[in-house]
Amino acid sequence: MALKIIDHGTPEYRQMVKLRDDILRKPLGLTFTPDELESEKENMLIAAFEDERMLGCCMLVEEQPGTVRLRQMAVLNDLQGKGIGRALMNFAENLARDRGYRILRMHARVNAVGFYEKVGYKIRGDQFFEVTIPHYVMEKQL
Repeated sequence: MALKIIDHGTPEYRQMVKLRDDILRKPLGLTFTPDELESEKENMLIAAFEDERMLGCCMLVEEQPGTVRLRQMAVLNDLQGKGIGRALMNFAENLARDRGYRILRMHARVNAVGFYEKVGYKIRGDQFFEVTIPHYVMEKQL
């Protein structure tokens, strides 16, 4: 498995959008707007590949100096639980640390909280709703 940073607007980016749409949006009856995708130009886009096939992805977005937010973490359904998410998290954390961030924060779906807790994240605050489903803010000191 290869982990790498991908560029916005490339064929790999289009593959990333499709993966995120299939895993994160379609099950909720949602789609990405052109404005949402355009706003991702400044994000750090990360993906895991096996040859040309994208297995999972995520992105990092600066929230404020020293704090970066993980967004849009997705792994192919049939490959969840096989270490791809953990590898993506390690890569994202190392990238954030290398770029000077000290805190990694996310809005975690309730069904993913256990995964994030296993890799060292803590819930911060009360449950809230985003994209129609419950989430928690979670974070980790890098």
